[in-house]
Amino acid sequence: MIKQPSQLEYGSIVGERYRIVRTLGSGGMSSVFMAEDLKLPGKQWAVKESIADPQVMKLVRTEAEMLISLSHPRLPRIVDFFEHPPSGAVYLVMDYIEGITLEAYIKGYQGYIPQEQIVPFALQVLDVLDYLHTRQSPVIYRDLKPTNIMLTPEMEFKLIDFGIARSYKAELDQDTVKLGTVGFAAPEQYGTGQTDARSDLYSLGALLLYLCTGGKYSEWTAGVEGYIRGELPRHLIPVIRKLLRQHPEERFQSAEEVIGELRRSADFQPAQQGISVSDASMDYAGTRVVAVLGVSSGSGATHTAIAVSHYLARRSRSVALVELHSTAKAFARLQEVVEDIPFGRASSSRRFEVDGVHYWRQTSRADVISLLGGSYRFIVLDLGSGQDNERLEEFLRADYPLVVGSGAEWRVQDIVGLARSLQRHPQHKWNYCLPLATSEAVRRLRKKLDHDKVFALPFHSDPFERDDEMDQVLDELFRGVVPDTRKKLFGFLKRQR
Repeated sequence: MIKQPSQLEYGSIVGERYRIVRTLGSGGMSSVFMAEDLKLPGKQWAVKESIADPQVMKLVRTEAEMLISLSHPRLPRIVDFFEHPPSGAVYLVMDYIEGITLEAYIKGYQGYIPQEQIVPFALQVLDVLDYLHTRQSPVIYRDLKPTNIMLTPEMEFKLIDFGIARSYKAELDQDTVKLGTVGFAAPEQYGTGQTDARSDLYSLGALLLYLCTGGKYSEWTAGVEGYIRGELPRHLIPVIRKLLRQHPEERFQSAEEVIGELRRSADFQPAQQGISVSDASMDYAGTRVVAVLGVSSGSGATHTAIAVSHYLARRSRSVALVELHSTAKAFARLQEVVEDIPFGRASSSRRFEVDGVHYWRQTSRADVISLLGGSYRFIVLDLGSGQDNERLEEFLRADYPLVVGSGAEWRVQDIVGLARSLQRHPQHKWNYCLPLATSEAVRRLRKKLDHDKVFALPFHSDPFERDDEMDQVLDELFRGVVPDTRKKLFGFLKRQR
């Protein structure tokens, strides 16, 4: 515990570089301040101060060493660490994360956050847990709760406060220190065993239950199912129940296993008796996301995304095509043509329509999350050829990820390289599209990747227009997802006879 109050106040300078602006928060072990960088004007940092107690200093040093070794977009980045012996203070300087805690966000919705956000939130948390748990020396977070998760304006999760995280040691039977927040901590954190990856998964289950019950429950008790919101996907209940098993061996054993189960449950809902797979898929209550990623510039990602969007619009309804890049120009040029806007004069609206498809130009991830809460049956993301963290994450979490690349023998390594660079992520849903490729190129790539979902896209000069050959390929790619209008026509003709 802190033995004396912090001496820092507005204007105080720490480490001859960081000027304190305001207090961000405080707890039993530390205080956190926002500070401006005197050497980098305009740059802001979070400064965490811990004082006096030798045990606290030991924990802070351990936290600093751990965080310095980590690199993940959902974790704070440590930029400085130093001690001040005269005052007994230890300082940790890290990224200032703009946003609010998940707890504050939940309160803003009176406990009822939009149901379509819950699974994406869970997948974001699982992404960082998978990173921590699969390190050479696994890191166990041990305090997953709403107050330790920041939500940025772009609707991204960031884990904060590694004060009680620890490295897993296989030779230990129990933890030396029992810490965690009651209601979110796994039973073994109270003295019944050593914490491991499954302890964090229990906390994830508690967090999901908390979200699904409007903040009423974080522990599985008798009758709790009656408080789970009725509009939520029912496949979440068995996932949460398994996460919250009392004994670690009865839970999911890894974050990757939970990711696979969430995606599998969402993708393959059992068809009701008497309803075909195609009809059942079309009755799916949520929005399906198709992400189109080019492996290199000029690979045809935007052309393919447009063709896919208009194909889906012809076979279903309410399709949005999203240009997920704030500086891309393709949709702006298209909007100039569609709306007869003078060249170079941007429209005030980022949405326009072409043959029933709603185009959204130069959007952000926050826009995508907002669209997921709307009435679109499909959202197609044009990710271009950019492979930054933001676009890769959207590609990996999509319901139907499409990789577009050349089938030329000297270019196929681009596709293989992308697959290998992301090999720790499940790839069973990936589809590979090769514009103008030969059947031999398709066969060769299927063999290299050991993957069946490789398709050659025929010549299609106008992606806005229907093309029989392209439709045949997309029928195969989206089999069971959209209704086959030709089959319905044949059924109608049969009845007429």
